Amino acid sequence: MELKYGPLSPYVRKVMVVAHEVGVADRLTLTVVKTRESPQDIVPFNPLGKIPALVRDDGSVLYDSPVICEYLDTAFGKSKLLPASGDARFAVLTRAALADGLLDAGILVRHERLRPAQQQSQEWIGWQLGKLFAGLDALEHEAQALEGDLDLGKIGVGCALGYLPLRIAEANDATRWPRLARWSAKLFERPSFARTMPKL
Repeated sequence: MELKYGPLSPYVRKVMVVAHEVGVADRLTLTVVKTRESPQDIVPFNPLGKIPALVRDDGSVLYDSPVICEYLDTAFGKSKLLPASGDARFAVLTRAALADGLLDAGILVRHERLRPAQQQSQEWIGWQLGKLFAGLDALEHEAQALEGDLDLGKIGVGCALGYLPLRIAEANDATRWPRLARWSAKLFERPSFARTMPKL
């Protein structure tokens, strides 16, 4: 299997964490793709031009991270990270969606701040930060539910907590979200997270 990826993408990290957890990380051929500089390297595999994209051994392609993570868990993990049915499944999927929403908002803030200062919209930045803070507050409130066995929702939250403080200064506040800070510090010691730690 070939994974079209970027080394700093938190969405890619989710896939890599899952690959480690289900024991197939060594079966992935990793191909770095620069989506903006070389769209021709990704568009044939994902018409949206986004990573990650997984080229399976039969040549078929899966994208993006939620689909790839579920595939790896179903095909190789015997659904240990995502229950096959019932309320537990939807609880995991909901938490995974919250984690992706945190990342989406954080990345939009980062991209806006990379624009020339006179072109930046502080209203837009504030709107996205509001989503980010609300999501982190919600996770802090339910932090106890993050304990226990790992699942796709918790992996998503962990990847968000590993990325956002590196890119968004406002997200690096252990006094506002102390339980998340303690939980993530412990999670990052897990081999699948330690081996996929982003290096800026």
